[in-house]
Amino acid sequence: GRTATPFQYFMIVLMLVGLASWRSQAQDAHTHAASQEAGSGRSSQAGALLQAVREATEGFKDVKAAETAGYILTFGCVTGPDQGAMGLHFVNFSVLKDVNVTGIFDASRPQIIIYEPTADGSLRITGADFLVFADAWKTTHPDGQPPQLMGQLFHLFDTPNRFGLPAFYTLHVWAWKENPNGAFVNWHPNVSCQNFSGKTP
Repeated sequence: GRTATPFQYFMIVLMLVGLASWRSQAQDAHTHAASQEAGSGRSSQAGALLQAVREATEGFKDVKAAETAGYILTFGCVTGPDQGAMGLHFVNFSVLKDVNVTGIFDASRPQIIIYEPTADGSLRITGADFLVFADAWKTTHPDGQPPQLMGQLFHLFDTPNRFGLPAFYTLHVWAWKENPNGAFVNWHPNVSCQNFSGKTP
């Protein structure tokens, strides 16, 4: 029944402040750990996608093998005025059609293989590209979410665009030539079309 003294009030306040601080630190630690875990998961998925594309395209280091498998040079050599280049896109239209009909991507079946022209006139593989037309994607995915492959979101190219295509989503995977700007960006600063003669070897 006694009332608390000022000293007791002071001690209660100290305990409450300490408890709040402990809870805050615990929550921050939990958030940080969750963020690290999510970052680790994304990194693991990114590595898995790069590895899957390398395995899928290992046999296409020689562009003739890609052509034999149905990949056809399309768009010439794609370059940007100040962003490097994408290089040469060899498109397999059969695989491209399958994805646009089903809306399902398979890392082991890229629709496009990308190469860069070299000084000796040969082509060097740099990676792969996955593509789906926006309207086709919306048909199979009416929820409006953009496509992704193994955790990597696709980039939207709206229309009109330099390729003369309807709006499309695309994901470049620089599996064979490290890109300092990221493994899944559109442009590679160290790829150039300077050595492209206008025809394949």
